[in-house]
Amino acid sequence: MTNIKRKLFSEQATPYVLLLPAVIMILIVVLFPLIFSLYTSFTGYKLTRPDTLFKLVGFRNYVRIFGDWDFWVAFFRTVGFLAVVINLEFLLGLGIALLINKITWGQRTMRTIMMFPMMFSPILVGFQFKFIFNDNVGILNNALQGLGITEAAIPWLVDGWLAMGAIAFAEIWMSTSIFAILLLAGLFAMPKDPLEAAQVDGCNAWQTFRHITLPFLMPFAYIAMTIRSLDVARAYDVVDTMTGGGPAGRTELLWTLIARTGYDSANMGMANAMAYVSIILSIAFTYYFFSKLVAARRYMGGAL
Repeated sequence: MTNIKRKLFSEQATPYVLLLPAVIMILIVVLFPLIFSLYTSFTGYKLTRPDTLFKLVGFRNYVRIFGDWDFWVAFFRTVGFLAVVINLEFLLGLGIALLINKITWGQRTMRTIMMFPMMFSPILVGFQFKFIFNDNVGILNNALQGLGITEAAIPWLVDGWLAMGAIAFAEIWMSTSIFAILLLAGLFAMPKDPLEAAQVDGCNAWQTFRHITLPFLMPFAYIAMTIRSLDVARAYDVVDTMTGGGPAGRTELLWTLIARTGYDSANMGMANAMAYVSIILSIAFTYYFFSKLVAARRYMGGAL
């Protein structure tokens, strides 16, 4: 017993003892729910019938998913939404970073203002843009009609394509600053020697940006893309607040479908199976951007 106490309170064991409460909390808060949700994906668990928690159905939920048209529509809609949003965020973030990098006065203030959208809760952003795009009392429709651009109200959140555009606009407004901040950090870290050498060699501004600045920034861009791909693949708050997946399921993304299956239909076993299938999407995008990050670092000679 004395030897155990000595080992427990020894200098080498102190870091592990201090980390133990955090490890226990992670196991309780993260690992247990993951194991439980994985188990329920192999059951016919319904929230309205607790006894079904112990009714194993094997891979039946997963087999049903592969034949579920609604799931695959939501799946590929999420992939398309993710691709459009991430690329637009990258282009806008790159433009903002380049502009702020050129500013010589008030740069710190601009960097602070740039971070404001990140500080808002996604639910708050959803309510904000739901009011802006509202058919009857929305600020956008009132402005367009007041300026004489349109005569009738545009059904931003009723038409399927317009509603997806409105959701994408809200996501881009909220998260473009992630790209801008990381790309601006890349611009700050960029060595001046290659730029000066390009000027000596007679390169114009576009050639310098295309062959020196952009390749140097791409590892930072791929880090931002990895972060955002995980966020957009799990998009729920903004979509549910603005449209609830409507109209007629035309803005249904993976996690709104999963939530509707698990809570509205009380089919938690099927919902958890959908969630684990959707993880494939997150893993695929993470692997893709990570491989691009490695390739970009190799192209730059491992400078980052």
